[in-house]
Amino acid sequence: MEEKREIPKVPLFQFLKHSANILKNPLPFHHKNFEAQGDIFTLRIGFKSRIYFSRDAAFAQYVLQKNQKNYVKSKIQTKDLVKYVGRGLLTSEGELWKKQRKLIQPAFHKKQLENLLSAMREAILLEYKRITPNKTIDIFPILNDLAFQTVVKSLFSSAATNKEISRLQEITESGQRMLVKELRQPYLGWWFQSSGILKRHLQDSEEARAILKNIANTRKTSGVKQNDLLDMLLDARYEDGGEMEEEQLIDEILILFTAGHETTSNALTFTFQLLAKHPEWQDKIYNEVTANADLDLMQQVTTFKITQQVIEESMRLYPPVYFLDRVNKTPDTFNGMEFPEGCNLLFSVFEMHRHKALWDDPETFLPERFVDGGRKFSAFYFPFGAGPRKCIGNNFAMFEMIMAVSELVSKYKFTAEFDAIEITPLITLKPKNAFLKFEER
Repeated sequence: MEEKREIPKVPLFQFLKHSANILKNPLPFHHKNFEAQGDIFTLRIGFKSRIYFSRDAAFAQYVLQKNQKNYVKSKIQTKDLVKYVGRGLLTSEGELWKKQRKLIQPAFHKKQLENLLSAMREAILLEYKRITPNKTIDIFPILNDLAFQTVVKSLFSSAATNKEISRLQEITESGQRMLVKELRQPYLGWWFQSSGILKRHLQDSEEARAILKNIANTRKTSGVKQNDLLDMLLDARYEDGGEMEEEQLIDEILILFTAGHETTSNALTFTFQLLAKHPEWQDKIYNEVTANADLDLMQQVTTFKITQQVIEESMRLYPPVYFLDRVNKTPDTFNGMEFPEGCNLLFSVFEMHRHKALWDDPETFLPERFVDGGRKFSAFYFPFGAGPRKCIGNNFAMFEMIMAVSELVSKYKFTAEFDAIEITPLITLKPKNAFLKFEER
């Protein structure tokens, strides 16, 4: 019989004592607890609320893959985020999630993505025109717009106006900022409600839905095919031959905006910051790109292995999705630890990706560790999640990032105009003060 193990507890007063710093950046507090308590601990964040934090990769595999049927996402995604983006692939559970995943999956197969590569490259090159050589610039706003425009071009081709695109981006990003406030400052919930702040954000979300409905309806009535993601979603059919209802279609598009652009822009920014600190890898990428200049776009994104190694290592050190959350539907045990029904579990991808027991020299930027790809680390490397709920757009994101990195490095050398890489952990892990200086090759 397996020996019962007690899960270490971090008391409420510790949380309250450090609450101001936790609001700004919770990662140092969590790291200190992991080092002191071990790879799993519980933290009381209220008189009744308790969260189980884990950097145990084997436990993550068990929850996300081996016994995933007993676990659902927490209310952060299935309730709080739903207010802003609806109930689509990211925020749904159970039969709805299965039905939508099966319907949408074909749109993200590599063969289908090949049709989108030219639009992706067009969006990337357009944003890079904003780079002013020999001047220090914060690269994040450019990459944030690049990632949003890439999603827009892949979804709509040229169906959306610049005014609509700007408004959709504004609403998407302000909604995420509001959600962060709600999650980090739950004690101000009454103020968010009574002041009308929350109501205004929800009205903005309805405005975004109206814009998207107009775009989708215009496409349907035009009868003109663009072979973009919108066409694929409009043409998709369930097993009974039915098409997606309008509200469900809008939910899925909003989630593609939300999940598809911020994580990519974050990952790209960290990648360029690391490359600025390690110029020898810029040279390696440049040599790879120039040696394969005659390849078509699909061959490039599947052949640029050095570029991919750099991106993989960047996402190891700075995973945009730095926590994965789950709740168990029924009581469960793992390695002698008991988890009663309804435990809020938070798996720290950030900690697992830097765990001394899992990685050689974990704090050092070493892209060569991914020379054979990321599969050998699949038991503890989760940049896109793991199991059935792994990000459906992982190939889309990787192709986009490979193109974005190779295109920039082929045109510019760049240096760091910052001392150390800074982070802002919000819903995703965001960069801060990503100042670079570019020199034309």
